[in-house]
Amino acid sequence: MADERPLRKIAEAFKELEAAVNSPAADVEVAPFSHACSLVSPLFGCLGIAFKFAEIDYVAKVHDLSEASDSISTLQVLLDRDIEADCVRKAGSHSRNLLRVKRGIDMVRVLFEQIIVTKGNSLKDPASKAYAQVFAPHHGWVIRKAVAAGMYALPTREQLMNKLNEDDNSAKVQMQRYIAASAPLSLYIDKLFHSRKLGVDW
Repeated sequence: MADERPLRKIAEAFKELEAAVNSPAADVEVAPFSHACSLVSPLFGCLGIAFKFAEIDYVAKVHDLSEASDSISTLQVLLDRDIEADCVRKAGSHSRNLLRVKRGIDMVRVLFEQIIVTKGNSLKDPASKAYAQVFAPHHGWVIRKAVAAGMYALPTREQLMNKLNEDDNSAKVQMQRYIAASAPLSLYIDKLFHSRKLGVDW
């Protein structure tokens, strides 16, 4: 990530999505959504083996949504088309992939929240808490065990900041911006599912 500051790009992109959520139309287009989510992908890579499964899964599902944006305008339309086709919960459906991508966004938000409030150079506590809160309830014992083992191979806080080309203070500013922008977006996506009586715990 030489000469790049991915945290800033991520924060900017999610600020734009937040603006769409708060606009009178309250419609989020699939193309800018999938682009913003693609910017988050390298963060999973920075966390090493513990989140390798998440990186592979997340990247594939963001790619699917990106391809879907060629023919589907908004997240609302995406869900409604899957409902019409009776394929919302089917493996590989855009709706299912949207829900999985949303969990990736949520995991990063909780990770950032925990990094901000946790002192010291270890990322084990922030990463463990973020995983336990967002991903663990949806994973079987084998994956949970593998993630727990991988937590010992996480980079240090300092190593993560170096990879992101930030110092601790500048990183916190960008993390706060992402946290503030991604929270209303997550609520918006939850509402899209709940208002169609689809639920989000599957």
